Amino acid sequence: MPVNVSDKLPAIKILEEENIFVMDESRAEQQDIRPLRIIILNLMPLKVTTETDLLRLLSNSPLQIEIEFMKIKGHKSKNTSSEHMKQFYKNFDELNSKKYDGMIITGAPVELLPFEEVTYWNEIKEILDWAQRNVYSTMFICWAAQAGLYHYYGIPKYELPQKMFGVFEHTHSNSHLPILRGFDDVFFMPHSRHTEIRTADIEKVEGLEIIAQSEEAGVAMVKAKNGRQLFITGHSEYSRNTLDTEYKRDVAKKLPIHIPVNYYPGDDPSKTPCMRWGSTANLLFSNWLNYYVYQETPYNLEEIG
Repeated sequence: MPVNVSDKLPAIKILEEENIFVMDESRAEQQDIRPLRIIILNLMPLKVTTETDLLRLLSNSPLQIEIEFMKIKGHKSKNTSSEHMKQFYKNFDELNSKKYDGMIITGAPVELLPFEEVTYWNEIKEILDWAQRNVYSTMFICWAAQAGLYHYYGIPKYELPQKMFGVFEHTHSNSHLPILRGFDDVFFMPHSRHTEIRTADIEKVEGLEIIAQSEEAGVAMVKAKNGRQLFITGHSEYSRNTLDTEYKRDVAKKLPIHIPVNYYPGDDPSKTPCMRWGSTANLLFSNWLNYYVYQETPYNLEEIG
């Protein structure tokens, strides 16, 4: 079954051209089943790109999913039209009376700031506290993973000497974990970040478990032992050309940036990037939806607490 989104969301046209089945609201109303309710707090600058990347992966499941998008109140997006934000996004105070099977919180371009200096940090803290009571399982991506680990567990982040940028090899701890089911012994994931979290800090917290890491990129996936929080420091949701766009943007701005690792054939930016992480990304999202959301969430969402 497909994802159920607003009839007019721009991502629908893009995904349909890729032969991905997306169900609009009109058709979904005719089906007599309870879809999974997923809320996405999209903090990325290019909202439509991130919407499309996430919906592409969420749609690769036999489950019907009802998607809503949340934004930070009073924060104006510089790269997405106000019309788009008004039509498809709601503020936290419009959604906080609801309960959801799952939540995804994306990265944000604020990682070099201390958490307390992020202009919307107080609202992020409020949302994170709300999620514990109103969402069954939450997936945190990149900056959101660092923010969640800091807020819930006091895990600090550290600035890197240079940007962690490229597609890196990873290994995992236990192929029998539901979230890792079907993963190869070695798998790839893109990273694009200036900061990191460290193994030693996570190992001090009894409720956390590192389930995937990389010799080059460090900690990649952390699971709260109850399975209701999954922290991912990379960007498995990225499409083939996302790192290419980021690299060429920074080059054009004359910012310090190196060619993304393991990305262009022969490290030649004129060539089509090599997609190494697609199957892993699809497994990650389908495993999360199946084993940590669908099979665990109470049928009556009001029982979430």
